[in-house]
Amino acid sequence: MSAMNAALACPVFTERRPEASTPPPGHETLAYSFTLPAGPVSSWIARASTRAVLQAHGLDGMVDAAVQVVSEFVACAWRFTPDAEVYVSLRYREGALRVVLYDGHRRHTHRRLVEACDARRRAALRVVGCVVRACEGEWGFGEAREPGGGTRMWAVLPGVG
Repeated sequence: MSAMNAALACPVFTERRPEASTPPPGHETLAYSFTLPAGPVSSWIARASTRAVLQAHGLDGMVDAAVQVVSEFVACAWRFTPDAEVYVSLRYREGALRVVLYDGHRRHTHRRLVEACDARRRAALRVVGCVVRACEGEWGFGEAREPGGGTRMWAVLPGVG
């Protein structure tokens, strides 16, 4: 086989589109994550990605709430950790969409600084609180347990797909 034929046989070089009869992916297979720079354009990218993922999995009824939550999380992370990266995770498990975002803002060691920082983050996420309450879900934030530390923001939105 020539080098050119070998390259063309490689799945990377061949575009595969789903057949028209292929059913869309189900809710239970929704498991995506991506890393973005903590910057002004990242909220737009996160919104577009979240919308595409939920629509591809037939969760159109959750799009507006999830897009708002993801966008608010990314915008908050940018305020707390500009010029860093944020990690976004979208998972559908047990009838609910789980949105998690990790940013690089480490927890403070002094109690008053922790309280002030938490109050500032809670204020920045007040729209998330409203959206999640309207969906009868849960949300919160706290120290990331992963290596490297930082802050973990999360929301659970019950399925309305």
